[in-house]
Amino acid sequence: MADTARTARQRSPLAHAAHRLAAATRASKGAIRLAELPLLAQVNVRLDAKSPAADAVGLALGLQLPLEPNTVVHAGEVTVVWLGPDEWLVVGRPGTQRALEERIRAAAGDEHVSVTDVSAQRTTLLVGGPRARDLLAHGCSLDLHPRAFGPGRSAQTMLARAHVVLVAREEPRAGFWVLVRSSFAGYLTDWLLDAAVEYR
Repeated sequence: MADTARTARQRSPLAHAAHRLAAATRASKGAIRLAELPLLAQVNVRLDAKSPAADAVGLALGLQLPLEPNTVVHAGEVTVVWLGPDEWLVVGRPGTQRALEERIRAAAGDEHVSVTDVSAQRTTLLVGGPRARDLLAHGCSLDLHPRAFGPGRSAQTMLARAHVVLVAREEPRAGFWVLVRSSFAGYLTDWLLDAAVEYR
């Protein structure tokens, strides 16, 4: 309950840009969709992938922690992004960070595990639409072709000189999540809006 009340009082770093993102989406006539997914719960988890805790935490979250580099798994309202051989980012709906932390800690038991709420560190931009890959390719050196970076893939990379976690969503036509540090969110939004002008 406390987390939900706290989330209601929090203000997204891009709250002021919501109307500009919506206007750019309308102007593209379906080619691009831009929006913020504000205040998502984000919990960083570090543990030995070969330990019993990895299986227990996955079971508690209703999925298996992704072990293949640069992949994402999704179950219900929880998404887990592979960040390193012993590191994952667990993403959930706003206000659930404490519940996620408690579930992970309880599942790990006495095993060595690090669980850190990093929800305030980043915000999430949704980049969707048929030209989403083209838009992102303007500022990202990754090969974003679906054969190389299809649904369920992720990467820690640079987008327009901002460090981001890029996630190709698994749902049909869901587009990409761009998780960016809150301090760079305004800059990256301005860049995306500028780059999207050609799709109007």
